[in-house]
Amino acid sequence: MSFDEIAPEAKKIAIYGKGGIGKSTTTQNMAAALAHFLGHKVMIHGCDPKADSTRMILHGMGQNTVMDVLRDEGEDAITLEKVRKQGFGGIYCVESGGPEPGVGCAGRGVITAVDTMRELEGYPDDLDNLFFDVLGDVVCGGFAMPLRDGLAEEIYIVTSGEMMALYAANNIAKGILKYADQSGVRLGGIICNSRKVDGEKELMEEFVEKLGTKLIHFVPRDNIVQKAEFNKQTVIEYDPECNQAKEYRTLVENITANEDLVKPTPLSMEELEQLVEKYGLLD
Repeated sequence: MSFDEIAPEAKKIAIYGKGGIGKSTTTQNMAAALAHFLGHKVMIHGCDPKADSTRMILHGMGQNTVMDVLRDEGEDAITLEKVRKQGFGGIYCVESGGPEPGVGCAGRGVITAVDTMRELEGYPDDLDNLFFDVLGDVVCGGFAMPLRDGLAEEIYIVTSGEMMALYAANNIAKGILKYADQSGVRLGGIICNSRKVDGEKELMEEFVEKLGTKLIHFVPRDNIVQKAEFNKQTVIEYDPECNQAKEYRTLVENITANEDLVKPTPLSMEELEQLVEKYGLLD
């Protein structure tokens, strides 16, 4: 099976961002919003060895990862039923997992898990959206697979108006540019997961303009996100009528309608420092 044959009708998206920026939280709330509000058939493939990319969809982390089953039971024992579950909104959930701590390369686990899912025909043909939630800002080895091999067709970067988050987003843009001609991957835009820093929205608007893309949505900070997480739920399941649920709905509507996929124009380190200094982040 070629990558083109994986869920051929699906919008294939990889979500990247600095560790701790709220990437997995954003991905799961996006998936839940697509399923709940728009009636989409959605799948998340978690590519983080922590295996927490589907925790809120499944109301906990009780799922066997692909690498766990391969390691503990062997290649001949793996079945789709063991590694793929459905959670809130009928969302399909798979976690790549990783090697034992201190042993092996977690990036290789991503490659192995995707290849295994392909062999098991684990990506339904009738998906509307297929998400790859990828570890932090690592764009090398197996973690670059969604970029390098054309597994994902469009990339969205979750960031904020903080220096290191912007630095990571700019590095990810460099990775996209590197593989754009080889795989056809493109940047769909930037998602700002607000940290409520001064001038954040204005900074993000200038950053995306320099990057040659657009701000898909500015997601405001709201404590209901943490309350939902404590209950092992997305905001959409916890309180679908709240303001934050409406923000996630707007976000996925913007992504669904987005056809403006680009090769980014990453900033030099000097340009990035000048930009954040302009907004007082280096004071």
